[in-house]
Amino acid sequence: MTVRIENHLCYFTLDENGQEQSLPATRVTILTDHDKAMSYLESAGSRIYITEAEADALTVEGATDGRQHVKADEPGSVI
Repeated sequence: MTVRIENHLCYFTLDENGQEQSLPATRVTILTDHDKAMSYLESAGSRIYITEAEADALTVEGATDGRQHVKADEPGSVI
């Protein structure tokens, strides 16, 4: 899991070495990468891709939900 939440602070793993950055949840915005069909947030100039469960947990803590949910427009779509 790339996101950890404690006392309304969100901790994001930035690299393989385990370096973390923390931000208050209210300063986090969750966005959608349409090409990858994934949610992400930006921290320290990097995109951090997160699961929908992590995105939902962040919004409960006060993060801004800027996701754009995709909707199928063709019959038989997996979406």
